Amino acid sequence: MVAGLLQLLGLFGLVGIGRIYLGYTGLGVAQLLVGLVTCGIGAVIWGIVDAVLILTDKVRDPAGRPLRDGT
Repeated sequence: MVAGLLQLLGLFGLVGIGRIYLGYTGLGVAQLLVGLVTCGIGAVIWGIVDAVLILTDKVRDPAGRPLRDGT
């Protein structure tokens, strides 16, 4: 849940902090690079989509486990 909220928070979503927090450093860096290349627009869109995916339990941790137990 924290990772999804980090993705929604302005600057944090731009730099991929939510994905880095989850252990997906490569995706976080990619999101940062997309943000730099597109002057932030691509990273904002990516951050919103990513936040929705994280908050709806569509993303798992790097070991393949769900982020929460569903309660």
